[in-house]
Amino acid sequence: MVKEEILKKVIDTLVGNGASFADVFIERKKTLLINMENKKLEKITTGTQIGGGLRVRYGDKTFFGYTEDLSEKALLALAKNLSSKEKGNCEATSYNYALKAAPTTYIEEGVKGDNILKEKIDLVLALNDVAWKRSSALVQVMVAYGEAEQEIYVMNSKGIYVKEFRPRTRVVSEGLAEKNGLLQRGYDAMGGLGTFSWLKNEDVTGLVTGAMDKAANLLLASEAPSGTMDVVLSGEAGGTMVHEACGHGLEGDIVKKGMSVYGGKIGEKVASSLITVVDDGTMKGKYGTSYYDDEGTKTNQNILIEKGILKGYMCDLKSAEDLGLKATGNGRREGYSVPPITRMTNTYIAPGDMDKDTILASVDQGLFVKKMGGGQVNTTTGDFVFEVSEGYLIDKGIIKEQVRGATLIGNGPNVLNKIDMVGSDFGYSLGTCGKDGQRVPVADAQPTLRIPALTVGGTK
Repeated sequence: MVKEEILKKVIDTLVGNGASFADVFIERKKTLLINMENKKLEKITTGTQIGGGLRVRYGDKTFFGYTEDLSEKALLALAKNLSSKEKGNCEATSYNYALKAAPTTYIEEGVKGDNILKEKIDLVLALNDVAWKRSSALVQVMVAYGEAEQEIYVMNSKGIYVKEFRPRTRVVSEGLAEKNGLLQRGYDAMGGLGTFSWLKNEDVTGLVTGAMDKAANLLLASEAPSGTMDVVLSGEAGGTMVHEACGHGLEGDIVKKGMSVYGGKIGEKVASSLITVVDDGTMKGKYGTSYYDDEGTKTNQNILIEKGILKGYMCDLKSAEDLGLKATGNGRREGYSVPPITRMTNTYIAPGDMDKDTILASVDQGLFVKKMGGGQVNTTTGDFVFEVSEGYLIDKGIIKEQVRGATLIGNGPNVLNKIDMVGSDFGYSLGTCGKDGQRVPVADAQPTLRIPALTVGGTK
């Protein structure tokens, strides 16, 4: 997109006034969205975004700007403007840049040919038909297919020069069911790092029927009880708990700001000895995966908590420098128009060795959480409130009636310390994580977990 010699000139201009660091992020992103609602093909939208983000740092001061014009003149003008905002005393270092391209072996090849768009539309139409046939209680149905093909180049003043192509696909389904004025929703999503051909091999029909079943079944569910009880989180629940109650507090920029309950605790026990928490940007095909992060750092399998002991934090380049740690490949950004910040990729609690049925059998009276909903967490204290989108009562180790309206209320570090059983199974969920006005694709995962004496909010 931009010639190497031009990028070098931009870097030289950015650091020409004594800056301590500078980088350039060039991006082209092509997107497609096919959305069907209530038996109507509401929209088929395509788009292409192209531009560059420039950043220069003078000690603790960072200046950022972006442009949609990738001409040499425009890029150098922006670089000159940013570098003039401060004066430093760092000497520029000359590098022999060698472009490193991310391998693409983990990406399935896309389907070629003129009919590829038609195939995607036909998939949405077919899934819509499947959805409506699932239950007579359905009053609204939404099925959507989305994809983004992102190509990036990153060059910085420390000798980094990399490029990567990242295709992501996603199918989302939501149903609204009604009975005697009562409305209930069911939702599910599937996606990953790969093209349409990858998705065609997945059980997208099961995804849609599952979402419709959730909506219809909630109409028949009882009101959830409230109180303190043992809770079993299914592996199918995905990793909402680890992402929200733990993950954000382990992001380096949050730690640096003094807003994390885990700040200054490396080497200390912060969870049960059964708990190992990992953020892994290298997992094949997962929604939060990339070979490089958006600062050109190689992504890694980062062990954050190992057998209950805090081992480290996720760090972008700046938070790593601030905390005296190594960058972990977690510098991510929504696009060229915003600067990178510390973000999760694929975050999970590692599986244990206990059979999930054994975990269930251990609970006399409690709540089985099959699917989690949204929630809120205070990273400074670790306090959280999470919705349960699909839950069942447990009676003498057996899953009984479904309940609706339950919430889980607790404290992240406290819950991680209380977990006393960890299953050998493993389930994923995916989403788009928001932070500081930016949204990036992520995945979360966990095994079946038992949490004794957790506060459950109910509706009866």
